[in-house]
Amino acid sequence: MSPPVSEGYVDYRRYRTWYRVVGDLASATVPLLALHGGPGSTHHYFGPLERLGRERPVVLYDQIGCGSSDRPQDIEWSVAVFREEVDAVRSHLGLERIHLLGTSWGGMLALEHLLSGAKGIVSLILSSTLASVDQWAAEQVVLRNALPPAVVEVLDRHERAGTYDDPEYEQAMEAYFDRHFYRGPKPRPELERMNAEKAKDVYRAMQGPNEWTVTGAIRGWDVRDRLGEIDLPTLVIRGRHDMCTDSIAATLVRGIRNAREVVLEESSHTPVLEETDRYLETITAFMRDSE
Repeated sequence: MSPPVSEGYVDYRRYRTWYRVVGDLASATVPLLALHGGPGSTHHYFGPLERLGRERPVVLYDQIGCGSSDRPQDIEWSVAVFREEVDAVRSHLGLERIHLLGTSWGGMLALEHLLSGAKGIVSLILSSTLASVDQWAAEQVVLRNALPPAVVEVLDRHERAGTYDDPEYEQAMEAYFDRHFYRGPKPRPELERMNAEKAKDVYRAMQGPNEWTVTGAIRGWDVRDRLGEIDLPTLVIRGRHDMCTDSIAATLVRGIRNAREVVLEESSHTPVLEETDRYLETITAFMRDSE
């Protein structure tokens, strides 16, 4: 029997944040709240998480500015906008106790939520994420420069000119994404939907033109010196070929007491899509153990 599904909107800053719940929030089981990446991507690549709705409620939402949520043009994008949105979603849905999963930018957001004093978090799942934007950008430069020389030449030329929207540059970027974002078969419906509904303007305002050129609101973001404040079960999960490299993950694992790491050998930045069964089995066992 399939779990119930409900969708709706949270009123937030005069706008609407769209959400989807798979499972029954009135049940006694602790729900999973998942925070997607970007900034400006959508919930779609979390599709496989809905399978867990048979055991516990799964709450997904599109962060303001992308997907099915409102796309304000008069907002000053900042970390606080998205951190406070997490509070609004939890309050609206009565999510007093949760397992919290964040991937990539969503993992940064999960750390922000937790370090802001949020209560009721039973466990933390940090999926392909980071504690320092400067460390992240430096590691992406290494990955970028290891691409085929012809690709690097195109990237160099357009980055010098600032022509990040040139089709030739965007095509060259695909080599980076094919190696470090998603290595599975294509087309992949979840990624097709995400790419169709993501918000490039939000990404540019928050991040910048790419993963190694940080000019937006998260420039200088760094919680490395606060990781020791986290004292709850924490799983760091990532792909072997991830944008979240060995050293980025090691920063999280060393900094958080009792954090443990799982590396999925055939995956890159989206192991939930690349090795779905193992990913779901790993986080399910972790949530059960944490309870």
